[in-house]
This record gives sequence, C-alpha cells and structure tokens, in this order.
Amino acid sequence: MGVDYLTKRLRSYIFEYAGCESATIGLSGGVDSAVVAFLAVKALGVNRTHLYFLPSKTTSKEDLEDSQILAETLGVPKGNFRIIPIDGIVDDIVQAAHIAQSDRLGIGNVKARTRMILLHSFARFNKGLVVGTGDKSEITIGYFTKFGDGGVDVLPIGDLYKTQVRQMALEMRLPARVYEKSPSPGLWPGQTAEKELGMDYFLLDQVLFRRFDLWRDEECIASELRIPIKKVRKIVQQVKSTQHKRYPAEIFKLGFRCHGSDWRYPREWA
Repeated sequence: MGVDYLTKRLRSYIFEYAGCESATIGLSGGVDSAVVAFLAVKALGVNRTHLYFLPSKTTSKEDLEDSQILAETLGVPKGNFRIIPIDGIVDDIVQAAHIAQSDRLGIGNVKARTRMILLHSFARFNKGLVVGTGDKSEITIGYFTKFGDGGVDVLPIGDLYKTQVRQMALEMRLPARVYEKSPSPGLWPGQTAEKELGMDYFLLDQVLFRRFDLWRDEECIASELRIPIKKVRKIVQQVKSTQHKRYPAEIFKLGFRCHGSDWRYPREWA
C-alpha cells in the first residue's frame, strides 16, 4: 500500500502540480536513492526517469557498481543513466574558497552542493524536478548538507524512517547488497553514518519514533529501550541544533504579515 500511495503522489506532484515531465535523481549506491529510483520508474516510467551517479575520489567502487546494477535492474535506458565525476569542479571551488585540505567537512559540503547544482541543471534540461532521497531518520537529525542533498524539489520517502525504507527495498525486491550495506555519504574515506551517529539506525529510529511521534519523555524512552539516558539526550539535542536545516531562512518580522509562521497558504494554492 505504501508503494502505491507514494507512486501516485509522486506522479501527481510532478505531472499535475509542478507541470513537469520527468524526475532527476542522484544515485548514491545506497538504499534511499534505490527506493526513490524505483518509485520514480513506477510513477513515471523508465523514459521519464533520469539517474545520475556523481562520484568523487572518495566514492567507493562498491557504490558505483551498485548504482549500475540498480539502473539495469530497473530497466532504465543507458542514455538515462549517466556517470559524471565531480572532482574537477570540487577542486576548483576548494581552491577558490581557500578551504584547507584538512577540512574534510568543508570539502564534503562542497561535494554535496556541487552535486545539487548539477542535478538542478540536469532537471531543467530534462524539464523535470530533482527528486530527493532523504529519509525521515536523516532529515530529523539533520544528517544532510544544507543546500546540498537537502536542496531538492520533493522528498517522497521523507516520512519513512531508515528501517522502513530498508523494509520497502526488500518488498521491492531490489538488490540485497544495496539495502544491507552500511549507509555512508562517502564524503571522505571510511565515513559511515552509524559510526558518526554512535549507534545503528534500528536504535536511532526507535528513539526518534518514541520521542517525536509518540511524544514520550527522555526518561521513559531510556527505560523502554534499556539504554543510557545520555544517548537519548544526545539524539534530541542533535534534532534541536539542526532545526535551521529543515526550515527556510529566518525572516525578521517588520510588517503586518511576513513569510514564515504568518504565511499559511497551502503549497498547492489554486
């Protein structure tokens, strides 16, 4: 049921609301982009789904292979799946911005934003939208680059936790190696999401669901999951500190009504 609903919503959003003709998706080799690519193909067809793998020198060979396998599995035409290295662009920006080679987060942000610039350019050429691949776990804790992988037009799996996305990938019969691997943005060598988070996604999702869906207090969550309360508090603090990533830039109100909390018109405003 979830796949059918998301497929219907994505088709309607792109064709009817946005008046566009296709979907442009950046593949990472991971489960999130694989599931989104499947949804796009089901919603729009293989000829209206454009997949791009934009590797850097820190991208793993495994991610490249998995992206190629995914495109073949979905039946996407070769002309609709492109591999475009980004190192030359990234190096130019790093040099121009005087970013130190030791600043791996700074360089990682440049990589993510370079990819998004390219994806939006491709989407314009394809008369389509950039369909994002962020899931609810990573959006909630701010585990994405602002104006990078967060800078998309629509997020079809943004209300699914990572564990739910993995289950959906299993139901879609996507290649097992795609959803069984340890998630990694691949922004620097050896980077894994779970290592940075200090816990696996299964535990993270249980904490997030209890705190922000069920609104249970931190002490209750720690007791239920039998984990130190400091772990729960660390996650909650990460959600709070990354709030700015999930909202448009703050506007300092001067007039009667300004964009933000005063501006409550629906997205699909007729």
